[in-house]
Amino acid sequence: MKNFDNSPRLNSIAISVVVPVRDEEKSIRALLDGLLSQTLPPNEIVITDGGSVDQTRAIIEEFIQRGAPVRLFTDNDSLPGRSRNIGVRNARNDWIAFIDAGIRPTTDWLQALADKVINQPDAEVVYGSYEPITDSFFEECAAIAYIPPPTTTDEGPVRPYSIVSSLMPRKAWEQAGGFPEHLRSAEDLLFMNRVEAAGFRIVRAPHAVVHWSIQPGLWKTFRRFVVYARNNIRAGLWKNWQAPILRRYAILFVLALPAIFFGARWLVVPVALWIGLLSARALRALWQNRVCYSAGWLRNCFRFIVIVPILATLDLATFVGSGLWAARDWPRD
Repeated sequence: MKNFDNSPRLNSIAISVVVPVRDEEKSIRALLDGLLSQTLPPNEIVITDGGSVDQTRAIIEEFIQRGAPVRLFTDNDSLPGRSRNIGVRNARNDWIAFIDAGIRPTTDWLQALADKVINQPDAEVVYGSYEPITDSFFEECAAIAYIPPPTTTDEGPVRPYSIVSSLMPRKAWEQAGGFPEHLRSAEDLLFMNRVEAAGFRIVRAPHAVVHWSIQPGLWKTFRRFVVYARNNIRAGLWKNWQAPILRRYAILFVLALPAIFFGARWLVVPVALWIGLLSARALRALWQNRVCYSAGWLRNCFRFIVIVPILATLDLATFVGSGLWAARDWPRD
């Protein structure tokens, strides 16, 4: 039996890693193995299962029986925000790290987060970085299409804030009022905005990297972004996503109206403009990612051919998700 040493070391801090899960039998084992192999082991891993109907809980229990510092809490039907809140409430330490299932941390992920707190006395909230897992050509193109490219810092490239690679004191969670519990997604964005608004000193840890699985095909991408779009409006963040897309398509709709008088042939104009806009966005994405996804002109040509339909799929998902919000949530939100 493996000996799990979760005692805090000299020049380190005791950390509780909080993980929300639900139906993650395909990914939870890899996540726990990754957390237990950290150069700075977590003092405990607090998991809240939000109602799994697969083997997720059984796999977690295997780790507990082997003596791993894992604690499992269950809730019949909870969304990620509630699951995280349950985890933090039951955590035994004042420092909380957040990560999700479906993600693989590098072995020094937790150490890189903790080093910022240890070495920078004014650091209160630490955000690491993330990299998409691109095991296929489609996943590579999808990453280029919709994942924000990294920015350059003195310590290396870093992507925008993400809750799945973060470390903060319990007081930050308390003052932010915890995570919203009614959202399937975007709850993390609201929470991080509240933490920042509360005035906590935020620092970046570019070397604290986790690897994130993205959807492997157009249909799964469409379904995922329908959920994102619906909950983005519920979270009140539609100006950051839906608004520019709606304006773009409103212009195309106005340009299509003359077809009433000039016939269907006129629709060639807005369709050509639509394809041109998608093409321009694809070229922009390729340019922005030219460093992190460097390639020759031929591979970029093939990327372009795949990225254009991905962008069209994201736009369609935006409209469908927004429509679902209008049909199901508008009277209540």
